[in-house]
Amino acid sequence: MPLPNLKDALQRYDDLVGVGEIARRYFAMNAFDGVVTIIGVLAGCWMAGVEEVRVVLVTGLTTAAAIAVSGFWGAYLTESAERARDIRELEAQTLTSLEGTSHARAARVAVWIVTAVDGLSPFLAAVLVLTPFLIPGWTDVIFERYATALGLALVVLFGLGLFLGRISRGSALVYGLKTLVAGVLAIAISLLLGRL
Repeated sequence: MPLPNLKDALQRYDDLVGVGEIARRYFAMNAFDGVVTIIGVLAGCWMAGVEEVRVVLVTGLTTAAAIAVSGFWGAYLTESAERARDIRELEAQTLTSLEGTSHARAARVAVWIVTAVDGLSPFLAAVLVLTPFLIPGWTDVIFERYATALGLALVVLFGLGLFLGRISRGSALVYGLKTLVAGVLAIAISLLLGRL
């Protein structure tokens, strides 16, 4: 299928079932979760005295993978159930089977788009934050890797806030600061818990 036709089909499907808005919401919410979860992993590793890059990396990546699997499975099951209910309700209202219609195809495509966004967004956000641990030989000072990763997490959260501010047509700066505060709070709580 040529790319313009795919784009047109996706736009038609979005018009039918509103997948774009849902995917946007899942992207922001789950990327946020991925970053905050990795903040907890990093702070926990730091407070536990983990100084091996490999240990931090394996812990972070396995956590990111678990978040991705949870996102994929949860979104697939939830969206499939929601879309099936919507189709059944529409069939009951119209007294017509929607099997093979554009609406039914749009619902199936929506499930897969939302599933992909829900699984990939927290994984990719978490991996982005782990970048300082992924660069071999970048620095031998482990504290620099931790500090850079946590700083990067705060930058990503601020960027997500700007994105949400644009969507809301409100103040991007206010949204950026709100998400930044959440990241600082997550770091502070993690460090306090690490002192127990």
